[in-house]
Amino acid sequence: MSVNVNRSVSDQFYRYKMPRLIAKVEGKGNGIKTVIVNMVDVAKALNRPPTYPTKFFGCELGAQTQFDSKNDRYIVNGSHEANKLQDMLDGFIRKFVLCPECDNPETDLHINPKKQTIGNSCKACGYRGMLDTRHKLCTFILKNPPENDSGSVKKEKEKKNRKKDKENGSNGSDAGSHGEIDAPVAVVSTPPAPRPAVRCEVFPTLHAWLGGGHPAESPPRVSHLQDRDDEDEDWAEETTEEAQRRRMEEISEHAKNLTLSEDLEKTLEERVNLFYNFVKEKKEEGAIDTADKEILSEAERLDVKAMGPLILSELLFDENIRDQIKKYKRHFLRFCHNNKKAQKYLLGGFECLVKLHQAQLLPRVPIVLKALYDADLLEEDVILAWAEKVSKKYVSKELAKEIHAKAAPFVKWLKEAEEESEGSEEEGDEDENVEVVYSSSARELTVETVKPEKSDNKDEDDIDIDAI
Repeated sequence: MSVNVNRSVSDQFYRYKMPRLIAKVEGKGNGIKTVIVNMVDVAKALNRPPTYPTKFFGCELGAQTQFDSKNDRYIVNGSHEANKLQDMLDGFIRKFVLCPECDNPETDLHINPKKQTIGNSCKACGYRGMLDTRHKLCTFILKNPPENDSGSVKKEKEKKNRKKDKENGSNGSDAGSHGEIDAPVAVVSTPPAPRPAVRCEVFPTLHAWLGGGHPAESPPRVSHLQDRDDEDEDWAEETTEEAQRRRMEEISEHAKNLTLSEDLEKTLEERVNLFYNFVKEKKEEGAIDTADKEILSEAERLDVKAMGPLILSELLFDENIRDQIKKYKRHFLRFCHNNKKAQKYLLGGFECLVKLHQAQLLPRVPIVLKALYDADLLEEDVILAWAEKVSKKYVSKELAKEIHAKAAPFVKWLKEAEEESEGSEEEGDEDENVEVVYSSSARELTVETVKPEKSDNKDEDDIDIDAI
């Protein structure tokens, strides 16, 4: 009996099916174990090695697992019911099989043992991202990467061809002497030239901090040899324009996949520049407003998500940053929400922006910081931690001191607001309102604590703390 791979889908015509798990308990006492009889068939339906779900069961149950690939025996120590394992398999499918974008199981895993990362790509929607490697199974996957099916098929065909050539060695040598044997047809395609590496030179300190680098190397040339099976001997039929176009598309797609997988092998600076080029291209095409999801996916694919706000600040912000915060709030939230490291990079990008537009932005530092805080792009503790230490990571120490001095009124307001909120919890009904006032002559924030007058009018307007 088969079930839907994604069992949250109740559609009986759902195309992705898998066999229901069959479990058999063997042994007694300390030697009791559960054999998953049809694990090979289940794993084949999920396009994953059978060792992965078996090991997943072991991790979840805290039990030892055993694999006997020759006899197709996959064992979990202890006595476990098939229904319990079936429910547990749903967890494996959610974490390691389904695409996070389209929920389809047409995904492949890409292991980078050098960086100890596991990439995930979807053939259905084109999604590319990184798996969360905190689960214990990820350690097993990194040590036992999935075999490349296409490579295995190719090796099998090459072995078959060598066997045929060996069997027909004499005939082949005679024909070769007269020049009558057909040579394999090689179709060579050069992948599209990579985009010129546009370095984000607006923030030169970023490159100095990254330690320099070299332009990304061009992707390798890809060759495709036509199989020499008996059924394909009359290959002249495949030289039509349509067949050539189809082969070229397959080769181009293969080259694209190679290039994408090789991107993670590049240095940090090269990956940052690739991400910079991607965002810059979206901006030049006029598609930046709706490209927030694509930008996040590209940052995750290149493993530079935390640094995303630094690049976005350079490309999307200028002296009109307050209006742009409202416009691109969604883009930054995808990176900064519950990500303190990304918020620190956003503060670094803001410092760089003040350096570029010092005359316009330096007097407005507290106003901009409050706008970032109100937009939920910066959390209170991140701002307070930043204010405690002056760093020359992005700008000179002198300018950093000036920025911190200008930010002092806003930081003071944050601290006092926090203290008052704590005090109000202890005192109960005694409340105080804090009003932030902006002086046009001094061009800075001041903080005033105002005690409300007693009034019988319950509809009296509250003081607006956002009045700047």
